[in-house]
Amino acid sequence: MLACVTMKMLHHAKCFQRLTIFGSVRALHKNNRRATPQNFSNYESMKQDFKLEIPEYFNFAKDVLDQWTNMEKAGKKPSNPAFWWINGKGEEVRWSFEELGSLSRKFANILSEACSLQRGDRVILILPRVPEWWLANVACLRTGTVLIPGTTQLTQKDILYRLQSSKANCIITNDVLAPAVDAIAPKCENLHSKLIVSENSREGWGNLKEMMKCASDSHTCVKTKHNEIMAMFFTSGTSGYPKMTAHTHSSFGLGLSVNGRFWLDLTPSDVMWNTSDTGWAKSAWSSVFSPWIQGACVFAHHLPRFEPTSVLQTLSKYPITVFCSAATVYRMLVQNDMASCKFKSLKHCVTAGEPITPDVTEKWRNKTGLDIYEGYGQTETVLICGNFKGMKIKPGSMGKPSPAFDVKIVDVNGNVLPPGQEGDIGIQVLPKRPFGLFAHYVVVKAFIVLNPDYKSHDQEQLIKEIQEHVKKSTAPYKYPRKVEFIQELPKTISGKTKRNELRKKEWKTI
Repeated sequence: MLACVTMKMLHHAKCFQRLTIFGSVRALHKNNRRATPQNFSNYESMKQDFKLEIPEYFNFAKDVLDQWTNMEKAGKKPSNPAFWWINGKGEEVRWSFEELGSLSRKFANILSEACSLQRGDRVILILPRVPEWWLANVACLRTGTVLIPGTTQLTQKDILYRLQSSKANCIITNDVLAPAVDAIAPKCENLHSKLIVSENSREGWGNLKEMMKCASDSHTCVKTKHNEIMAMFFTSGTSGYPKMTAHTHSSFGLGLSVNGRFWLDLTPSDVMWNTSDTGWAKSAWSSVFSPWIQGACVFAHHLPRFEPTSVLQTLSKYPITVFCSAATVYRMLVQNDMASCKFKSLKHCVTAGEPITPDVTEKWRNKTGLDIYEGYGQTETVLICGNFKGMKIKPGSMGKPSPAFDVKIVDVNGNVLPPGQEGDIGIQVLPKRPFGLFAHYVVVKAFIVLNPDYKSHDQEQLIKEIQEHVKKSTAPYKYPRKVEFIQELPKTISGKTKRNELRKKEWKTI
């Protein structure tokens, strides 16, 4: 998963931000023509062409999806649907951009009216690959609520951690996980709305399918600033408790254009199938923003469990042109008999999340005639490095730097290393921070005014004692990761703490 890589911040004097990779850094290879791109001529032209102006206000639903609706109505885009869903049982859903807009506005009204959610409120979404997952994504954009996706593999303990640490106001899930939510809901003081995607009613829950039948599709999209928080993704927690990574309306809504336009090389005529789980940032990458930025069709197959034969049959039966999946999936696919599989529409295959081995890429090429283009990124970023069309794919290489970032190989201090030396991937963040980078981690920080008796104590030791005390007296994950001792807390006339001033004070240092 993208979330398995951690990010470390350098001292403020450094202009590079290190990305620590578990294992050695694979080579960045030289350009050589392999396949014909649709959206660029070659790697150098791609770097020159990638220029985006960031407007003061931006909302993906209004400024991208609704614009594709207008193009659709005017007959200026191919007849591809915006969304195409199947479940292998004969059920099928196809929405145009206009239908996606209408249904997502109904959902937005449910969030705003029935759930009484305000702009900035947080919504946890834990659903498998069902159409309502996509509607929830767009509805949150329209209402300015902050989406927090979660994988359906979460346990009751995992859900509690996410609800409490995010202070979520609403949760959307299904029959399978609703009992777990009910069991821990009394411990979540901020949670006041629960929506269930089910054919059956459940006490204390709003039934989304029933509510959609009578909801109005008249809704005015909120006017969001480009740097407002749009979504938060929990990392996989490989080095401790999962961190909340916050993305803005522009960091993914505009930043992922580099993925859609160049790495995926999508056009409005394409049908894109990404098999990533709905709980990870990779799903936002390739199942929401990247294809819809380009006006392409998002294809989804709701497979309760992974079945290689079903994947191969789907690639053969449906006009999927771009396929994205993990290296493990490709490895399982090539182990099957593919002699009878004819991928008449498939023309571009990509992978991310884990290294793909040369033997898998060779077997896939021999069986399909197609290369697999690897990309690398994190929950905190858009595409950092990738193999792009027009390149000769070198075994073991993850390609060249994405045009979204200035990427170098650096040592532990952020110093650029000469060619041939192993190091970490560094993204230049000064003097101008790239907009495809996450806004910040959402962490617990305590600002403390010390009692005079403690001012002479060793502050580092005092911080450790405070953290240990919180771990013992409350849930362990609630302890403050950061502690700062200050002379006094900023107060209003009525004596309330000005939390916004503390937040501004914190983020000025990053």
